[in-house]
Amino acid sequence: EVEDADWVRLTQAQFPPTRIGERLWIVPSWHEPPDPTATNIRLDPGIAIGTGTHPTTHLCLEWLLQNLPRGARVLDYGCGSGVLAIAAAKLGAGEVVGTDIDEQALDAARANSERNRVDARYTAPGQLAAGPFDVVLANILANPLRLLAPMLLARVAPGGALVLSGVLQRQADELIAAYALADDSVPLRV
Repeated sequence: EVEDADWVRLTQAQFPPTRIGERLWIVPSWHEPPDPTATNIRLDPGIAIGTGTHPTTHLCLEWLLQNLPRGARVLDYGCGSGVLAIAAAKLGAGEVVGTDIDEQALDAARANSERNRVDARYTAPGQLAAGPFDVVLANILANPLRLLAPMLLARVAPGGALVLSGVLQRQADELIAAYALADDSVPLRV
C-alpha cells in the first residue's frame, strides 16, 4: 500500500528553477523567477519531454547562449516542451520552428511559447516548411539521430550549425561517422 499524498506538489518540488550560464533561467510555472532581470523561460512541460534540467538540454542551452547568431533561422527538431525553441527566440533568433512526432508535445510547446510571449511555430515533421536553417538543434537519442542524419544535414544552411545532443559518450564516434557518411561536405566539430 502507498499512502495518499499530493503527487502533483511532490513532482513539482523535484523541478526547481535551473540556472544556465550567467543570464538564463528555466523557471517552472509554479515558481517565481529567482532573478527577474535575467532571461527567464517560464515552463510547464505538462506530459511533454523537456523540463530544462537534463544535462543534454543544458549543453544545447549553453551552446545557444554562446553561439546563436542574432536573427538566425532556428529549427528545434524533437522540440518536446519547446524549451530550446523558446530559448532561441528569447536569445535573439529571427525565426524559430519546432517539430515533434508527438502532438501532445506540440501542444505543450505552443502553450509554453505563449506563456513566454515568443513567436515560434510548431508542426509535425512531415509538415516542415522547405528551406535551410542557420541552426538545427536535435536533442534526442542516438539511434533516431543516426537515422535522421541525411534529413537533418539537408536542413542546415551553408555555414550553419547542427547541434546534436542526447548521445552517450560511447555512441559519439559512431554518430559522427554516420553524419560524415551522410554528407562529407559538412565539416564536423565535436
